[in-house]
Amino acid sequence: MGLISSLFTGVSGLSSNAEALNVIGDNISNVNTVGFKGSKAVFSDVFSTLLANGDTTSQVGRGAQLQSVLQSFSQGAFESSSNALDLAVDGSGFFTVNNGTGNFYTRNGQFRLNDQGVVQSSTGETLQGFQITNGVTSSALTDIDLAGVQSAPQASTEFTLGANLNAASSGGTTFTSPVTIFNSVGSQVILSLAFTKAATGNSWTFAATPSQGTVTSGGTGTVTFDTTGQISSLNGGGIADLSIAIDYSSANPPAAAQTLTWDLVDAGGTTNRKLTGFAAQSNNNSLIQDGFPTGTLLGLSTNSDGIISGLFNNGQSSNLFQVALADFISPVGLSRVGQNLFAESGQSGQPIIGAANTGGFGGILGSSLELSNVDLASEFVTMIQTQQAFQASARVITTTDDLLTETVNLVR
Repeated sequence: MGLISSLFTGVSGLSSNAEALNVIGDNISNVNTVGFKGSKAVFSDVFSTLLANGDTTSQVGRGAQLQSVLQSFSQGAFESSSNALDLAVDGSGFFTVNNGTGNFYTRNGQFRLNDQGVVQSSTGETLQGFQITNGVTSSALTDIDLAGVQSAPQASTEFTLGANLNAASSGGTTFTSPVTIFNSVGSQVILSLAFTKAATGNSWTFAATPSQGTVTSGGTGTVTFDTTGQISSLNGGGIADLSIAIDYSSANPPAAAQTLTWDLVDAGGTTNRKLTGFAAQSNNNSLIQDGFPTGTLLGLSTNSDGIISGLFNNGQSSNLFQVALADFISPVGLSRVGQNLFAESGQSGQPIIGAANTGGFGGILGSSLELSNVDLASEFVTMIQTQQAFQASARVITTTDDLLTETVNLVR
């Protein structure tokens, strides 16, 4: 009875250590898998047999069994990437992805834009996040979809012209300063300011003419310079900013009426010294205005809060989405479903959805990838230990076989 039992005890050692080698082999084979989390085999003994009824000093074990395989969610090392959508979680949390039937969770942040502008993993799951509209972040989880994203135009509201009008010019001399502005639909408009030198003194009349639309007020006037070449009078009075109104109802395409402020004075009410009347060749040297046209997406960037920002060809940038993170009360209870994905299970608890750097969530590193957390040196040591345990269990079986042979030979 005892010898036969020892055979099965040895077999249990072979079986459990073979399963442990499977776990080790899985770890080693995924040493280069981005975001992979290694596992560890946990053994337990098999319920003991009592040789004498109720005698706890006469218990004999019946071998070993693989109790469980525990996932290690320790942090992996980071690798830099040239792709702005390669993301890594620095700390707790998982990326949330959806395959069309439900949400899954992963530490593999290799994401790309597909042909429809949706941010997806290399295996086709769509990254989930919170949409940002006009600076307000939605609380609803949704697909991160960048198709058709563009920067809306902004109509110009003010401009500052840097120019010099030659004080030595003779009466009747004209000089034109083209001012580039944008209307409400993003059309570029050239507002031409035509200056004409007065017959006497250092005064110039001006008339504003837009390339689209018509000026309805503030388009004409006179600017006078003092003996230092600075503005001393506007339209015969003190100096002040000038308002120019433009109507675009007849333009193609039509746009909303626009009121421009020509910035001529500083905060203290004195000239800002941008428009001058020196005895030097008339020239245009600078233009500052606050409008811009419609912009198309040129590139993306992701900050530590997981906010994906777009850079547009009109020089503007805008926050588009915030990547969602998920965490669990017991991450080791997650179910592995392959392709670096985990699924919620009864042992993991329900997902807690949030944003990076809030609560217990870690930060997000853009243009980075988290590497496998498998330590090859540790795995090889464990493999040697498991191999020795397997060989020892096999020796138990061969030794028991020899003893059984001797027992059979007793009758000869």
